[in-house]
Amino acid sequence: MSEYTPLLLALFAAFLFAIGGQLENLGVKTVDSRTGTAISIGTSALLCWLAAPFYMDWSAWAHPAVLIFMAVGIFRPALSANFSVVGIRYLGPTLSSTLSSTSPLFGLVLGILVLGEVLTWQTGLGTVGIVLAVIMLSRRGNMVEVSWPVWALLFPVAAAAIRSAAHVLSKIGMEFIPDPYFATLVGFTVSAVVATGARFVKKADVPFTWNAPGPRWFAAAGLTFGSAVICLNQALLVGQVVTVVPVIAASPIFSMMLSLIIFRREVLTLRIAVAVLVVCGSVILIALNR
Repeated sequence: MSEYTPLLLALFAAFLFAIGGQLENLGVKTVDSRTGTAISIGTSALLCWLAAPFYMDWSAWAHPAVLIFMAVGIFRPALSANFSVVGIRYLGPTLSSTLSSTSPLFGLVLGILVLGEVLTWQTGLGTVGIVLAVIMLSRRGNMVEVSWPVWALLFPVAAAAIRSAAHVLSKIGMEFIPDPYFATLVGFTVSAVVATGARFVKKADVPFTWNAPGPRWFAAAGLTFGSAVICLNQALLVGQVVTVVPVIAASPIFSMMLSLIIFRREVLTLRIAVAVLVVCGSVILIALNR
């Protein structure tokens, strides 16, 4: 296996995540976030179970490490996806995925607090860059009118923190069960149950109908995200977290290209473009501190 395999897998996963975000952006127009998330995660779980006769190692269910993957599934993608969809609804796919790309920052914080890692100049400079980018995105200015509230910035950031913790837990779990497909299946199955249950806790604001285009977009996003997570888990298995996570942060760049060239659903201002570059550069700098 090539030394570049983890990078290529992570790069492809980032591209798939960007496509999924764009598909969800199309879906939130006619489906509320909880319903859309349940459809997306349920489709991902269904994709994994359809592949079970060919890839499932049934003996893995008897290993205690399966509990790690189940714990991951409670928070990701069920909770993180809900936060992400809300962020996309208010901020759009590029802006939301830009803030979500701060995952390496949270991963490094976990390393410092839990593993006793040292704060380096790369980490400090990257942190300053991310803070400046967030301030840049939240400024309203007298001459600039924006259509999203400042508090909406918290949703993709929270999703980033959850995903970062999930990356670390998945890496730990695959030390005992080295099976990216199994890790993905368990996580999405648990998340599908959680997301479906959350769908019925509160009545949706938008009437649901299968004939609307929204459910189909979210189902397509689920297929894309399921494939992306399998690629991501494979990259985490054969590579290092500090190598894989920064490449995943390239997702906003793919999202920007898709918005401009294919979907044409966003007007990218100079401020947003600069913020995307600052955040991506900052998270890469943070990851290169080791």
